[in-house]
Amino acid sequence: MTREATIELPLVGEGDEARKIMPMTVDDILVHPALEQCVRAQAQSLLMIQEASPRIASLFATQQRWLMAHAALAQYFRSEARESGAGLLAERFLESVERHTLASRNTAAAFLKEMLKYDIVRYVENSESKRQRPLMPAPTVLMALFHWHTLHLTTLDGLDGSNRAASFRAKPALLGAIQPLIADALIGSGEVREPEKTFSLFTWINEGGLVMDRLIAGCQQCTDGLLRIPTDVMSISGLAQRLSLSRTQLGRKFSEAEAMGSLGWSGQRGKSPLWVSADFRREYHAAQAVKLAIIDAAYAACVTPGQPRERETASA
Repeated sequence: MTREATIELPLVGEGDEARKIMPMTVDDILVHPALEQCVRAQAQSLLMIQEASPRIASLFATQQRWLMAHAALAQYFRSEARESGAGLLAERFLESVERHTLASRNTAAAFLKEMLKYDIVRYVENSESKRQRPLMPAPTVLMALFHWHTLHLTTLDGLDGSNRAASFRAKPALLGAIQPLIADALIGSGEVREPEKTFSLFTWINEGGLVMDRLIAGCQQCTDGLLRIPTDVMSISGLAQRLSLSRTQLGRKFSEAEAMGSLGWSGQRGKSPLWVSADFRREYHAAQAVKLAIIDAAYAACVTPGQPRERETASA
């Protein structure tokens, strides 16, 4: 059965036949011959974003933080759409995190406190008189978020030759409509919340997603039929240093992945190129396909004439 992201699409408006603009499905993406090349380029770009803004990248350091951040941003954009300056209310965010079992209330509160400390979010101007002071993302965060969406739309364009990214750049206000739909679908996706074995191993450590991005970006090209795919990664210590991670924690996760047969060294341990298994790379591709299908469904819903029939889960 073909898997599709769970966002209902509106019918095309006047002048068009009654049809739906159909985004790419997970299966469409997985079988595309350009997937490996496009996903590797995407991984390289995500690493560049982290290098340019490591503090902002920390917002998405683990899958838990990534989903909490999406939930917070969805609430912010929806509140702003209803009333300018309404912002993100801490209490509603905490309730949403608990309701969707993203984290405990204490973990969510600590996350929000950290975001305030490092100016990832700030209080809405002239809100001192309000009983609950609303929050808003810092301008640098909104810019990074815009780049994140553009990057993934560029990946989709690389698969089917469309011009989503250019259209999105021409209408940056679309961000406020697209992001909540993406957040809803990510939070509601079992495939996102419970990824496959090796992918799951890394998603719960700091910068685990970027660790996998680095491995995939470093994979040798033209490896059809290989069960062990060589990479240009030589050292766990070097990788940990680049991503500001604990060498001990990262080494422990690599040992677990090695025991699973997901990666290993082509020669002497720690002194030869690392390889990743074909199965691990397929897991990574599958996770990216789920995310890209969700993003494409949200984009299609927002650029189709008429209002998308969204399910307000992340901000409710």
